[in-house]
Amino acid sequence: MSEPRIVVTGIGATSALGGTAPENWANLLAGVSGTRTMTHEWLETYQIPVTFAAEAVVRPEEVLPRHEAKRLDPSVQFGMIAAREAWEDAGAPDVAPERLGIDWATGIGGLWTLLDAWDTLREKGPRRVMPLTVPMLMPNAGAGNLSLHFGAKAFARTVVSACASSTESIASAYQHLRDGLADVVIAGGSESAIHPITMASFASAQALSRRNDDPEHASRPGAIDRDGFVMGEGGAAVVLETEEHARARGAKIYAYLAGGGVSADAYHITGNDPEGSGAARAVEQALAQAGATPDEVTHINAHATSTPVGDPNEYTALKRVFGERIVEIPVSATKASTGHLLGGTGALEAVFTVLALQHRLAPPTINMTEPDPEVPFLLSGQPQPLGDGPQLAISNSFGFGGHNAVVAFRSV
Repeated sequence: MSEPRIVVTGIGATSALGGTAPENWANLLAGVSGTRTMTHEWLETYQIPVTFAAEAVVRPEEVLPRHEAKRLDPSVQFGMIAAREAWEDAGAPDVAPERLGIDWATGIGGLWTLLDAWDTLREKGPRRVMPLTVPMLMPNAGAGNLSLHFGAKAFARTVVSACASSTESIASAYQHLRDGLADVVIAGGSESAIHPITMASFASAQALSRRNDDPEHASRPGAIDRDGFVMGEGGAAVVLETEEHARARGAKIYAYLAGGGVSADAYHITGNDPEGSGAARAVEQALAQAGATPDEVTHINAHATSTPVGDPNEYTALKRVFGERIVEIPVSATKASTGHLLGGTGALEAVFTVLALQHRLAPPTINMTEPDPEVPFLLSGQPQPLGDGPQLAISNSFGFGGHNAVVAFRSV
């Protein structure tokens, strides 16, 4: 018996580029930067050295009912918005609850809930701490609340693998569908970590760009003068189904989810392996599941955070897989526009990869005025046509702890 093919039937996204997937895509193609100077009082209160970020343009309180938002940490609020959009985009599939699953991800989880509760405890005492504090701060709150909202009873699983989290959640969903554990899965991830503690910590680690005077151009993947990443926030989701289930209900199909790969570097808690062996293995696993060779890949959405060390290390990893051909494959580094959503970034970039295949356009990479010769990706400030033939694209994510995750998509 042949294994089922997996298709993407719905997409949703909310980020610094827009409150829906179509808005994100349109602004991405237009070369819009979602990075802006922040106006929060805590910047001055705590003397945060980096004063800009890629904050979501549509705030959850503008979309979610007030009574619902109060029971969800901001990280889950963004996830709920993205997942609902993806579900509606998929046509709200008629599927038995026991055949609907959730594979969700976050890198940090309920940070705002946790630290707000700590402030309440110190200032007002234990009786003023909300009873829902733990259900709101736990990392699996996203999966749990999505399961409740959609009535998903097959499973509600959570991946927490730093910046690789939501790519790994999509890879997990692929396997769960192939294993027959569900007919439909909502997969993705979300994050809301633009907070004084994370901004201060990443700045202290010299991981964030310091371009306070020019925030729109701060994220510069592949550029010789890049100086760090830009913190972003938001969420993204995909609805995945077995092809048989999707075609039986007449669903539109964006692309095939052809495979996923996951590996670990076991090298350093924050740095990725400069030899790129672990990342390369994740790419090779995704291609093996897709039954594809490296020569078939026509587009790459790179992790490309704009850090001095991370970008060349990713190039090294991909060169191990693709050889000299790596400089010929159209690459997009979309964090230049969206910032880095940490645990939510892989899902957003998966949505962009799916749309790149549908529209046969590799999105532009903004802000790269002078390319770094150590990162000779085929990047462009304009959309790059992918051609009319069969397309196979991969999307990469790498995270603190040495996590590597890659997903591969085929055009319809």
